[in-house]
Amino acid sequence: MSQSLDRALTLLSGLARGGKTLDELAAEIGVHKTTVLRLLRTLESHHFVRREGVRHYRLGSALFDLANQALEDRDVRRSSHDALAALNSRTGHTVHLASYEDGEVVYIDKFEGHHAVRMYSRVGKRAPLHCTAVGKVLVAAMPPAKRAEIAREIDYVVLTANTITTPDAYLAELERVAERGYAVDNAEHEDFIHCIAAPVRGAGGEVLAAASMSVPKVLLDYDGLLALVPELLAATGEASAHSGWTGNGKGQ
Repeated sequence: MSQSLDRALTLLSGLARGGKTLDELAAEIGVHKTTVLRLLRTLESHHFVRREGVRHYRLGSALFDLANQALEDRDVRRSSHDALAALNSRTGHTVHLASYEDGEVVYIDKFEGHHAVRMYSRVGKRAPLHCTAVGKVLVAAMPPAKRAEIAREIDYVVLTANTITTPDAYLAELERVAERGYAVDNAEHEDFIHCIAAPVRGAGGEVLAAASMSVPKVLLDYDGLLALVPELLAATGEASAHSGWTGNGKGQ
């Protein structure tokens, strides 16, 4: 990667965390202000950056347009939208759609819950594989050798008292997910939220994405969460049908 491109991408990453001054951006990438100003002017001319006042800069409209185009290009997001929106409307709980990318979960759609407790997730945010229900669904769909490879590579960061901490425990959990057709995050990622997830399949039965429903523990206990599994499976079944799955592929 060229040095200028690397610096420009670093600037955009910095601005993604909020507006910054020229001095702050120069300090962040460790170069002189004139170099940063030259990069910012190029980015500004293409609307990737916008200037606020004399010294402050923020992300520009072109970046959001590209992000939206990239999301719309995900066919599973479009084909799942109505089924997941209806699930969110029926239950009032937060619904996510997620895919696997480079050893992590990436949220590609979200329907916000109707209650006051809000989750920190957002479209485009990444999350770990070992402690999220969507992560378990996505990895459980892979061939056993690939599952084992991923399990060995995971950094088992402990986020709550319930977080899985070893490859063996993770692989055993994936076996259970594959057998029953859904996964549970029993307050493993955030200690005040628990979650269920199930696969969205394509025409050949392949898992295209994972859809989940997340509920604050103060609103619903664990048994109440599991009682929502049929609702989730009905929604992911509908989303799968819209994605071309007829139920005759290799998936179940």
